[in-house]
Amino acid sequence: MTATLPDPNSSTPAATVGNTPVLWIDQPLSPRGRGFWAKLEGFNPGGMKDRPALHMVTQAARRGELAPGAMIVESTSGTLGLGLALAGIVHGHPVTLVTDPGMEPIMRRLLAAHGARVELVTEPHPVGGWQEARRLRVREVMAAHPGSYCPDQYHNPDNVAGYEPLAVELLAQLGRIDVLVCSVGTGGHSAGVSRVLRRHFPHLRLIGVDTIGSTIFGQPAGQRLMRGLGSSIFPRNVDYSAFDEVHWVAPAQAVWTCRALAASRHASGGWSVGAVALVAGWAARTLDPDTRIAAVFPDSPHRYFDTVYNDEYCARHELLTGPPPEEPEVIAHPGERVVTSWTRCAAVQDPVRVGIA
Repeated sequence: MTATLPDPNSSTPAATVGNTPVLWIDQPLSPRGRGFWAKLEGFNPGGMKDRPALHMVTQAARRGELAPGAMIVESTSGTLGLGLALAGIVHGHPVTLVTDPGMEPIMRRLLAAHGARVELVTEPHPVGGWQEARRLRVREVMAAHPGSYCPDQYHNPDNVAGYEPLAVELLAQLGRIDVLVCSVGTGGHSAGVSRVLRRHFPHLRLIGVDTIGSTIFGQPAGQRLMRGLGSSIFPRNVDYSAFDEVHWVAPAQAVWTCRALAASRHASGGWSVGAVALVAGWAARTLDPDTRIAAVFPDSPHRYFDTVYNDEYCARHELLTGPPPEEPEVIAHPGERVVTSWTRCAAVQDPVRVGIA
């Protein structure tokens, strides 16, 4: 029998994005039989942010905001950069990405190999840190290239809408979902996925996962080692009203969890994956056994060989401190104290609106 080949004229690299698998995870994060379903977004070419990158570029072109062949310019810590490089290839746009010294060297080389131009800011902004310094450099690059387009992932509602297919996939794969665990950086996937799921499950519980040192949920800005989650600005895409609680996780706790997943499940990723898995495992241990928990794993481990999976790097940053505690610390309000370890808070408010920030 002769196989029917796909039409090469209708098949592009964009077709490789989506339809990622789910994996059941219990031990070593929760007792056997009391686990959670991990959505393995690392099976996308560049990771979870391939989805919004393609969507933001497509929508901008449709509205006439992005002219044919115009430059795309964006600030990124890595994963969105890979998605924009993909979108640039698919739609024929040069891509310039602005990052900072915290980006892993392997990621800079990957972005360049995929055709993107990478610009490095050298000093943090005195108030907004590296993130604001990158955003200011984006404006300078755009001023030097009239007609260029910035997706602005932190504030662009197309970022949120780009994750709706992920929610549809979860519905098809899992049916009922009671709890969703998401890392929070730009706020895109937590808002986009929960919005769709709540149309089917109005009582869905959304647990946000942030990093210590992040300002998103009302903590003061601090030094952030983890990339891919957290922020030193307040992204408008964060839907604060959607969250039932937030957990802050420390880098050493994320590293231990990443490595435990890799050794036991052959499925792991970077900082966000470790932090999300730690919290999802806690939810599986503490909630009713019949609760169906879905956790989004944003990427794969490959770009973190120089950080999360590098013993020398981890020792230098004191990240090899052993297993995290069984339970998070608890605070009643984000302003109660500065958190330095895994901590949970059930009072979620927009820090700008209520005046915490």
